[in-house]
Amino acid sequence: MRGLELVHPTSLDEAIKLLDTDDPTIRPFSGGTALMLMMKTGVFQPTRLVNLCGIEAEHAEVTGSADSGLKLGALATLASVERSPDVIQIAPVIARTMKRLANVRVRNVARIGGNLAHGDPHMDLPPVLSSLGGEVVVRGPAGERRMPIEGLFSGYYQTVLEQGELITQVVLPPQRGWSSAYLKCTTRSADDWPALGVAVSLRIVEGAVAESRIMVSAATEKLTRLASAEAVLKGTDATDDAFANAAEAAAAEAETIEDARGSAEYKTELLRVHVRRALGEAVRNGVIQ
Repeated sequence: MRGLELVHPTSLDEAIKLLDTDDPTIRPFSGGTALMLMMKTGVFQPTRLVNLCGIEAEHAEVTGSADSGLKLGALATLASVERSPDVIQIAPVIARTMKRLANVRVRNVARIGGNLAHGDPHMDLPPVLSSLGGEVVVRGPAGERRMPIEGLFSGYYQTVLEQGELITQVVLPPQRGWSSAYLKCTTRSADDWPALGVAVSLRIVEGAVAESRIMVSAATEKLTRLASAEAVLKGTDATDDAFANAAEAAAAEAETIEDARGSAEYKTELLRVHVRRALGEAVRNGVIQ
């Protein structure tokens, strides 16, 4: 690993100025759990790292209420989000997901913003946060913008973030009336990167599905919302037959990819099974009051 410069800005504005450059070897750094692996294996060799850990403390805060939803600062560690009473009450699916996300050592260091900005389609949190209706707040040299989480990803390990832009916050709307679940299928240990991740959220009114959000990751090139499956569910009774129909629509819609964790055909079959299971689990998890 060659030498590099490590700088320590004390404000978000200062960090953005340091990153506002045409040099692709200058990168932000917070938890560094993925970045360090890339550097050790020689995949990426930065000339300068901008350490974000010394900027304003507000960017690591996790706050929320049943009426306002959740605000997750981009510098909040995954462990702090997992243990947050507000997260456990308002969006318990996040805390449940964390139990099988890497390991406690990684969760104590990795940050929410870096988890999303890395653009890895195998991450567990993007589909979960997206199924909850989450948005990211991004700030850069041109100002601030906000977008749905699924809109952040443009391809395999690619995002729409411009040079100098940083994720500052994840915003989740109130979850009252919704029920959610996340299922992952791994080919090795339970906390390994998934071959498939499926996150669903349902709003059921008088036994029928009024709204749904169905997200797939890992088996696809990027986080993908399955609109056809959602359309099949809309207005139907929340039964296993309806969930099986939605699963068939999901399998037909998703463009799965082949990698070391399995063929595209294998992942399509996984998707068919896990969408149905995730929808059933969401119902069993109950509606958030």
